[in-house]
Amino acid sequence: MGVNLKDLVVRHNISLADLKGRTLIVDGYNMLYQFLTTIRARDGAMLTSSSGAVTSHLIGLFSRVTKLMQKGIRLAFVFDGTPPKIKHKELARRKELKIKAKAKYEKALAEEDVDTMRKFAARTTRLTPEMVESAKVLLTHLGIPYVQAPSEGEAQASYMVAKGDAWAVASQDFDSLLYGTPHLIQNLSIEGRRKLPGKFAYTTVEPKLVDLKETLKKLNIDREKLIWLSMLVGTDYNPKGVARIGPKKGLALVQQHDTAESLFSSVELADDVSWKDVLDTFHNMKTTDKYVLEWNPVDRKAIFKFLVNDHDFSPERVDKTLDQLCPEKGQATLGDF
Repeated sequence: MGVNLKDLVVRHNISLADLKGRTLIVDGYNMLYQFLTTIRARDGAMLTSSSGAVTSHLIGLFSRVTKLMQKGIRLAFVFDGTPPKIKHKELARRKELKIKAKAKYEKALAEEDVDTMRKFAARTTRLTPEMVESAKVLLTHLGIPYVQAPSEGEAQASYMVAKGDAWAVASQDFDSLLYGTPHLIQNLSIEGRRKLPGKFAYTTVEPKLVDLKETLKKLNIDREKLIWLSMLVGTDYNPKGVARIGPKKGLALVQQHDTAESLFSSVELADDVSWKDVLDTFHNMKTTDKYVLEWNPVDRKAIFKFLVNDHDFSPERVDKTLDQLCPEKGQATLGDF
């Protein structure tokens, strides 16, 4: 769900041209979910190949990544690993919501109610291991490295940026700030638009830059207190936060306390979870140094086979995109842009 910090963080418009030459670590699950929820048929159904394999995520990934590569932006992806135990209740809740949404979608399907089908289709979205694996195959053919996180992808991505291996995390959520990424990029979209939640309508968007130091200075807190604030508002580990406390009231509260013990003795988390367990989860999130960020040549033949032969993409469209990506050679590296 992502922590609700939108009204508090400092966000600046930034152009794709400003990101040229930068290395961004993309939250893979976050981006793939975007594609799965927005790239659908008019009745809300996901797009598939003739064999029934879902292709919505591959369509979005191929289009966005190749265009960002042409802009000279160096990408690497991180994918979620095993979620922490404390998150299991929230994942079960989300699963139940998807089951209910699927039932409503199927009812609308039987009644041929297209508007209602569109409304509930995206709420049934589930990212399967097969979808993730196909995305990794495409990234490999594009020469883009990916890292398998031991646990939360945003924690791993933030760790890599904090180490200096990249400049920013690219994600729609704010959670990476809690894990210490110096920079967060949102709305990393070449199209300049984003689907409105629950609707088949779009709004104009621009890439946004969040600078962690600037935000903490504005809020007059440190990153530890930003975690406390997020716990008051609600995180993936305590989604309900504290009753009747929003971002602004939460900020005022954390500014009044010097220790977590003092703060959380004055409030009560709405979820059946210990504040100490939530805080420990943030402090002790697993990350790994076992990764290699190496960008390889674009494998045009492998991409064509994978997308056209295996997933029924238009050969003309794939060729056109690849011509734009590497117009003079069969292969190209990011250094060519």
